Amino acid sequence: MARSLDGLVLSRVADQAPGQVGTRTRFTYHEENGRFCAQYAGGDVVRGHLVGTRSGDRLDFLPHGLKGMGGAPSVQLKQDGTTSSGHCLSTVVDLADGRVRLDERWEWESQEGRGTSVVEELPA
Repeated sequence: MARSLDGLVLSRVADQAPGQVGTRTRFTYHEENGRFCAQYAGGDVVRGHLVGTRSGDRLDFLPHGLKGMGGAPSVQLKQDGTTSSGHCLSTVVDLADGRVRLDERWEWESQEGRGTSVVEELPA
């Protein structure tokens, strides 16, 4: 199993569409006994929150799942005052340099859109 996410700060590897989570967004993770949460902010996001469970290298952010895939609730407030919510399913990968990467599949509930993204632990 990949190492604990507790206390790690991660960021998106590449920007996506304007108004969404991007490379200036920072995720701070907390993990204990197979449960985790993350707060995130930066760029176009004023504040966001994730909660879920971990089993091995899989993060499930919501028991009901991402259209049958498992997944996580994400709620965020953007700079323009709008909110978004959705689901995410992530796989934890240990990188050769000792950092952690999350390979994510996500889908919005509150609007149209789905895709994949990668977040990585920031270098020390």
